Amino acid sequence: MFCPFCRHADTKVSDSRATDDGLAIRRRRVCCSCQRKFTTVEQIQLYVLKRSGVVEAFSREKVIRGVAKACQNRPVTAAQLAALGQRVEEDLRSIGQAELTSEDIGIAILGPLAELDPVAYLRFASVYKNFDSVDDFIDEVDSMKRRHPAGDALLPELVRGPRPRDRLTGTPDRLTRSISAILVVRKK
Repeated sequence: MFCPFCRHADTKVSDSRATDDGLAIRRRRVCCSCQRKFTTVEQIQLYVLKRSGVVEAFSREKVIRGVAKACQNRPVTAAQLAALGQRVEEDLRSIGQAELTSEDIGIAILGPLAELDPVAYLRFASVYKNFDSVDDFIDEVDSMKRRHPAGDALLPELVRGPRPRDRLTGTPDRLTRSISAILVVRKK
């Protein structure tokens, strides 16, 4: 490590501590030449290999922005989004690889998002998994039901299953209306 003051190559570590919940190491160093002290922070940098072949640095903020779009008009707070972003980053770091694919990130987002808000999960999954029809939504809802068979209380009313047609107006059940609304949001 070069001294930032005199550019001497020999420095000694005087103190070392974990920061950011163990995701980084803060080191206090002393230059052997000029005796000045400085601090360095060491952190594993995650890189994302996108489908286009471009490699860019991982951004927790970008994950939060993407999930926030799916959570629009849902009862999800900024603190919950920040916690989800941190959880996703920690899960990705625990894999132990410095270079991840965009699919790895999408998969890491889907689990925590399904727990946070099933409707937001459906919105995000519709983009991530490239849903093409209402059948794709219905298949995903069925998959959610299979994962939580006894946990219908975890799923909102629209995911619990189709309701019969309204006898007075003949309107489609609530599930179909909700899926249609999601498709409209996706097209914007």
